[in-house]
Amino acid sequence: MVLRRLLRRSPQDAEILRLAVPTFGALVAEPLFLLADSAIVGRLGTVPLGGLGVASQALSTLLGLSIFLAYGTTAAVARQLGAGQLRAALRQGIDGLWLAGLIGVLALAICWPLAVPIVHAFGGSAGVSAAAVSYLKVSLLGAPSMLMVLAGTGVLRGLQDTRTPLLVAVLANVLNAALNATFVLGLHWGIAGSAWGTVIAQTGTAAAYLASVARGARRAGVSFAPDLAGLRAAAFAGAALVLRTAALQAVLIIMTAIAARQGDAAIAAHQVAMRIWNLFVYALDAIAIAGQAITGRYLGAGDVPGARAATGRMIGWGAVYGVAFSVVLLALRPVLPGLFDVTPDVRGLLLSVLLVVIVQQPLAGVVFVLDGALIGAGDQDYLALAGLAALAVFAAAAAWVVTTGSGLVALWLAYSLWMVARFATLMLRARTPRWLVTGAVRR
Repeated sequence: MVLRRLLRRSPQDAEILRLAVPTFGALVAEPLFLLADSAIVGRLGTVPLGGLGVASQALSTLLGLSIFLAYGTTAAVARQLGAGQLRAALRQGIDGLWLAGLIGVLALAICWPLAVPIVHAFGGSAGVSAAAVSYLKVSLLGAPSMLMVLAGTGVLRGLQDTRTPLLVAVLANVLNAALNATFVLGLHWGIAGSAWGTVIAQTGTAAAYLASVARGARRAGVSFAPDLAGLRAAAFAGAALVLRTAALQAVLIIMTAIAARQGDAAIAAHQVAMRIWNLFVYALDAIAIAGQAITGRYLGAGDVPGARAATGRMIGWGAVYGVAFSVVLLALRPVLPGLFDVTPDVRGLLLSVLLVVIVQQPLAGVVFVLDGALIGAGDQDYLALAGLAALAVFAAAAAWVVTTGSGLVALWLAYSLWMVARFATLMLRARTPRWLVTGAVRR
């Protein structure tokens, strides 16, 4: 019955697909960056692959804590657009870009000298830690570009343009893969070569977004100069999203630290499993990001029934696509370890963890859509509290894993429990009208 309802055409389908399909391609390109890195670095051996996993988690933490630059900008720009205020929408987007650049420079200045203690905090072996430091120091040079890519993506999505991010992401992914192969396999620069390839690709991507937003600003007569009041407003508006994302990143950091302490094979298998998981989750997140843009625009225009109807439709599609991804991943599971040229002990662990990843997909589809709808509505305060509650559930499960000496599969089962906690808190909110606040700016 549920499937029949979903297969029946809905007025929201065309709008959802118009935004979600290009977003799907752009989001999949991001984990493909990382999968390409993993596939190339995997040729260097288990230790460099483990080092890539630790360094990538440190970078993912920075990226995750700054995700408000994309999500918050998408929601804010979409609200202004829904209210018919294009100039204000662009001004808000430009403020987000300047904020992203400043945060990126600050992150580089703080984190680069602390690269060694940051890596050692994950507790990997001496070889894994040395490889991770090498990768992290180079990658941090791309921090300003990396964060401006987030903000630029958020501006265009808020303006209901998801095709430009797709084009930019595809070109950047091709460039990244080519540079990584050249530097690592051709010039033999080792794991640092992989980092240099990614930094160059990120810099080119940031330049493309800046050029796109600047063209739109010129056409609308909006100055690209920084606005101090706008920068302050953007920073304060993102505070709750930072807390929500900090709770999410804490889960990922804890997982990486526990896996690193289980040995080189465990951290290598965990790193590959997380790359594969991210590939499918980013695909599911395409609907969630469409939800951010659509929900923000509907509420900016004062259309509560439209926002609720679109959200309900997207939740249904998130569940269906989650099931479809589970089927695809189950079919690909036997061949995936071979793509990374992993050792037999890593292969066995990876195959076991992938079973947990397969089961997670339908629930993840619903969780990501709900999260996107509430972000689009500007309901960040609730999302922060919900994130802390889910973190508490995971922390208890992770403590049990460590105390009992359970392995990597148990750690990923604890991750599944965290997903269940997120589902419960988000669904509870979605059933109330409290998140449906209208207007160009959420009060």
